Amino acid sequence: MYNVLIVEDDPMARKLMEIFVSASSRYRLVPSIDSAAMAELYCMTNPVDLILMDVQTALDANGIEFSEKIKKRFPNTKIIIITSQPEFSYIKRAKKIGVDSFWYKEPTADALIRLMDRTMQGESVYPDAPPKTRLGAAYNSDFTTRELEVLRELVTGKTDAAIAETLCISVTRVKQHIQSLREKTQFSNRTELAVKARESGIVIGNYGDS
Repeated sequence: MYNVLIVEDDPMARKLMEIFVSASSRYRLVPSIDSAAMAELYCMTNPVDLILMDVQTALDANGIEFSEKIKKRFPNTKIIIITSQPEFSYIKRAKKIGVDSFWYKEPTADALIRLMDRTMQGESVYPDAPPKTRLGAAYNSDFTTRELEVLRELVTGKTDAAIAETLCISVTRVKQHIQSLREKTQFSNRTELAVKARESGIVIGNYGDS
């Protein structure tokens, strides 16, 4: 039987996953927590075989960042990143640090337990892309990677010059990308674009290296 640690700050989502895991005869639920900041410490004092790790957790702790620390210290501990946010960079970042699998939350036990089984059997299970999400007149799949990078910086309130410095491109190029984003989404100005982008979850500002 595998010991499973749940890291989730949403009480309802955490309770649902607790029910799913507890109902399986193959997994033992260890006390779940609401912040990724506590996960590494828990692993140091308790045996954990699998972590179900949310990305945005309590105490402003990013689950992907703390997963990287845990994988370095406990390489045999499996980690599944779980999220409902379609942020474009999450999948790439999770793969880069060696997270075992990735799951977009579904309210069904079978999907989660099946993914847990495959992960514990040594598979690395990832979706091909984030779920399709609408932003104004466009979908997230309509944007280039660079446009999404510019958009992620834009939602933090950065100026064009600051965005250009962060992404190592010219201010002119930044302006061109923002104009392209506005044309695709049909938003009238950059403020509306930034606000709606943040609300949609297509990009999440102020994390990691942003």
